[in-house]
Amino acid sequence: MELGDKEWEIIEPLLPELPKDVRGRPWRGNREVLDGILWVLRTGAPWRDLPEKYPPYQTCHRRFQQWSSDGTLERVQMTLTEMLEKRKKINMSECSIDAKFVPAKKGVSV
Repeated sequence: MELGDKEWEIIEPLLPELPKDVRGRPWRGNREVLDGILWVLRTGAPWRDLPEKYPPYQTCHRRFQQWSSDGTLERVQMTLTEMLEKRKKINMSECSIDAKFVPAKKGVSV
């Protein structure tokens, strides 16, 4: 599943603009990178298993890290959640989150 045009119209303005006048390889578009990120999040597969129809996994992972640390993904999530609440498609007052916290084994990185 990839983003449709309607979803992209909502999300595109929330993502940082691609840099202009960059040396080296041309930047991959935000839409195709986001589709790759969503594939990994949806499937739970490792980044290196990202199918070839998406940008390189290193590109998608780097952008995921960037957008996670700069608040972009949180902004997208909050915007989409607010839209769903206004349309009565989701009720966050009845939402719960469950997590299990286990220390990582020594020498293992995420």
